[in-house]
Amino acid sequence: MTGGNTRAERRVATAAKILDAARAEFGEHGADGATIRDIARRAGVDPSLVLQHYGTKQALFSLAVRPATPLDPDEVPAHLREVLAARLHDLPPSTRALMRSMLTSPEAAAVMRDYLQERTDNLARTMTGEDADARAAMVVSSILGITIARHFLQLPPLADLDEATSARLMEGWLATLD
Repeated sequence: MTGGNTRAERRVATAAKILDAARAEFGEHGADGATIRDIARRAGVDPSLVLQHYGTKQALFSLAVRPATPLDPDEVPAHLREVLAARLHDLPPSTRALMRSMLTSPEAAAVMRDYLQERTDNLARTMTGEDADARAAMVVSSILGITIARHFLQLPPLADLDEATSARLMEGWLATLD
């Protein structure tokens, strides 16, 4: 042990390095295309360490694509603006991995469904009216569709959208939700 680097600290650092590598691999190749060997190679560790830390590729995938912690309902409108702005730019590797895998992996589909439901529930709590759940689901689903069209399908009007135009259009669209 040197420099206060205990065995427990090294173990945590290795696990974090593996998780970061998994996010990148799953983001590039999806759940089916990423391998334990490639994740280990990217992390600079032996493949047995990946399994020692995370058990299975599926367990590692679940952790790698897990969304951020839930929001307070008061934070949802501002968060929607941030999410939409972010989805019009580059996607984080964990988001790319989840989206790339959600149609082929039942586990990824469940993670995405739970994430979207949590976002829908939070948004619906900020809305009034008997159809708040449905309107919230439509907003959340629309953001998902925008993300897919821009980053995976490269739909020209969205793929080529400059930052100023996207901000103007986004504010107009989100203003209808207030």
